[in-house]
Amino acid sequence: MRRRTVTAGNLEEILQATAPAPAAEQAAATPAAAPPRREEQHGLRTEFEFELPRGYVDEAGTVHRHGAMRLATARDELRPQIDLRVKENPAYLSVVLLSQVITRIGTITDVHAGIVERMYATDVAFLQDFYRRVNSEGHTRAAVTCPHCEGGFEVDLSGGRLGES
Repeated sequence: MRRRTVTAGNLEEILQATAPAPAAEQAAATPAAAPPRREEQHGLRTEFEFELPRGYVDEAGTVHRHGAMRLATARDELRPQIDLRVKENPAYLSVVLLSQVITRIGTITDVHAGIVERMYATDVAFLQDFYRRVNSEGHTRAAVTCPHCEGGFEVDLSGGRLGES
């Protein structure tokens, strides 16, 4: 296996070479009667909704609490490794990674690292845990214990209302 050294000069070249084809090219390459995608056939859930504990406050002062995160791909996990911000500060990895897999927060659909940077630490910690649960365990449920009666039960971290299943 040949290793490739990445420098800032050829980073864009590598990203362009590994970028997915634009939707127009994919549509032209796909026949009109294409079979359903494997995800649809097997009912694989690839996007998970969440509700932030505090919420992201945008420049206009609007609080966005509801959002969605998709399952991470290998590319999502590898891409931050060549990001110069991550190389300078390894703690920045989670910011870049979260910005790639969050598909929306409230009405914001263009989620980028700058948005994740401006989130409250509580919300970032919640999203890191949510990412881990969704991508390693495949669900958003967590086992908890009541501090009063010590009874055990499960809660859904995706932010459903109390009493809903």
